[in-house]
Amino acid sequence: MLAYSYPLLGAFLTILYFSLFFIWIWLLVIVFVDIFRSHDMGGFAKALWVLFIIFLPMLGVLVYLIARGGKMHERAVQQAQQQQQAFTGYVQSVVPQESKAEQLTKLSDLKDRGVISDAEFQTEKAKVLAS
Repeated sequence: MLAYSYPLLGAFLTILYFSLFFIWIWLLVIVFVDIFRSHDMGGFAKALWVLFIIFLPMLGVLVYLIARGGKMHERAVQQAQQQQQAFTGYVQSVVPQESKAEQLTKLSDLKDRGVISDAEFQTEKAKVLAS
């Protein structure tokens, strides 16, 4: 009996509206985050964008995406690169580095066991000494 009072199209439209609502909220949050992360705008410009988006949300987000959408991607890529560099720097600072003497000892051991040839040993030795 319940199935007849709520048709399949109604259920589909409810799911669609619910999904669009969450996409809208996600887009709104992304735009606000981009406004506050942007270093090329001053405080007054940021305040104007925030007020525009608060009072006219649909139009404000649409205008922001048209006006500054390309730079949003550039800032996101730059932020990801900075995070990767910070992570790499942290890992390198925590993991102990082998000294040149240890590296040369390992290379000599590999050469003595016949794993690498004399030419490979000389090449790798030059790399270790150059670094």
